[in-house]
Amino acid sequence: MTTPVCTRASNGKTRPSPYPSFTSYVSARQPVLLRTARSLTANPSDAEDLLQTALAKTYVAWERIEDHGALDGYVRRALLNTRTSQWRKRKVDEFACEELPEPEPRPGDGDPAERQALHDAMWRAIMKLPARQRAMVVLRYYEDLSEAQTAEVLGVSVGTVKSAVSRALGKLREDPELDVVR
Repeated sequence: MTTPVCTRASNGKTRPSPYPSFTSYVSARQPVLLRTARSLTANPSDAEDLLQTALAKTYVAWERIEDHGALDGYVRRALLNTRTSQWRKRKVDEFACEELPEPEPRPGDGDPAERQALHDAMWRAIMKLPARQRAMVVLRYYEDLSEAQTAEVLGVSVGTVKSAVSRALGKLREDPELDVVR
């Protein structure tokens, strides 16, 4: 014989729950348990469904649960086990195709080791610049500030920024370590 989970009959009259302590437990702890369920799913509706499923499993096992002081742990474990089962059962669509959907290599995307070597060489070249020119190059090209913003940060005129950056770029063009780029 199965025990009805619904406490309302079709005529709208409330049927007494065979486990009044279960009803009071759910009434008291539902907001906390719902927050736990929401942390396990991305969708609030899925969290509500997950909690209902876990509470139904708890209801079925209510007579077998010896320590009613540890009910939160029992329900949380039911939430986690139910979510894990749902995750394992999910359908993964795979489509066979003639060509792999690999992105076309873009120019300059080369070997990551080569990119890192170029990055290191560029920083060594920048570190050879005088402090003021280095600051201006970093602000202009690494921090992406405009000439006016760079001038404001350093407390110099826009013309000073233009000329100092121009000289710094000239030195970087002449740096022998950066010959591989040219």
